[in-house]
Amino acid sequence: MVVQLKGIVKNFGRLEAVKKTDLNIEQGSLVTLLGPSGCGKTTILRMIAGLEHPTAGDIYIKGRLVNDIPIHKRNLGMIFQNYALFPHKTIFDNVAFGLKYRDVSKTDIREKVRKALEMVRLPDVGNRYPSQLSGGQQQRIALARAIVIEPDVLLMDEPLSALDENLREDMRREIDNLQQMLGVTTIFVTHDQREALSMSDKIVVLNDGVLQQEGPPEDVYNFPINRFVADFLGSSNFFSGKVLSRENGHHRVRLESGHEFMSSHPSEWKDGDKIELVIRAQKFYVYAEKEAPKETHGNPFHGVIKDRSYMGGEVSYFIDLEGGLSIHVISIVNIRALKIGDKVVVDVSPRHCGLLPG
Repeated sequence: MVVQLKGIVKNFGRLEAVKKTDLNIEQGSLVTLLGPSGCGKTTILRMIAGLEHPTAGDIYIKGRLVNDIPIHKRNLGMIFQNYALFPHKTIFDNVAFGLKYRDVSKTDIREKVRKALEMVRLPDVGNRYPSQLSGGQQQRIALARAIVIEPDVLLMDEPLSALDENLREDMRREIDNLQQMLGVTTIFVTHDQREALSMSDKIVVLNDGVLQQEGPPEDVYNFPINRFVADFLGSSNFFSGKVLSRENGHHRVRLESGHEFMSSHPSEWKDGDKIELVIRAQKFYVYAEKEAPKETHGNPFHGVIKDRSYMGGEVSYFIDLEGGLSIHVISIVNIRALKIGDKVVVDVSPRHCGLLPG
């Protein structure tokens, strides 16, 4: 483990910003701290960096206790939301800044800066100033400055939030590819679900200073352990009900609306247990009633489209099922989008029907 947090707590006066937290971050991994504003993710990052001191608990980097070690002796690379470039210094001097305090010769500095600028695909901008570069280019320079010192850990605090959507996508790939090429352990803070899902080896979901769930993106997305995680990470439907029976490895559940679903969620439940059925909006199949296939995915229902939002490659539908249940479905557009008032068949596989305690 490169970074270990053991019982970390951070208070600001009476506010407990980070409640007792344990976290292990493995060598070479990209770990994302994900959650809404004020959840404690940036505070955790700042404690690892040495910009905040923990109220309680210990922080280890490469096995060394760093609670009382200042930031400049922790060998960390840092990238901020606003890039934090020096406007009066050339790009070369910006990238070289951290090396000048590490007893590196001028010859080695020139070579390390050259390699870092090549890595971020900006080899010829050394004599320019930050104001002469675009936002995306400035972010690449901030990345070059962070990696040029060959840090033990790279810390990134909302580094893409100031970029437009197209640039964000480009920089996501840039950071992901560079991190894998260098093998540098990286902690990435964001509130953006897509960034977390697309880039991470592990996602750590936080809320109100409490670690809610951690694990590979696929596990956290497909098997949320509570309502907050299911609701924050993607668009989900929640329905209250109870377990009726267990049949062939599946749970049959009845909702308060009277609708019955089959779920193959791996958790064990007893007959009569109160549950909350969770289904991601993207996991439904929706067909025009006349075009619905005879074979089902396991939970077919008839309904009518009451509202929709067209979003180009996909459509967000709000559908009233027979019997009074309303659901949200996000569907990829193949040829044409369904219209308000269309009669439809909605279906979902039991493996996509999650169960949480009711």
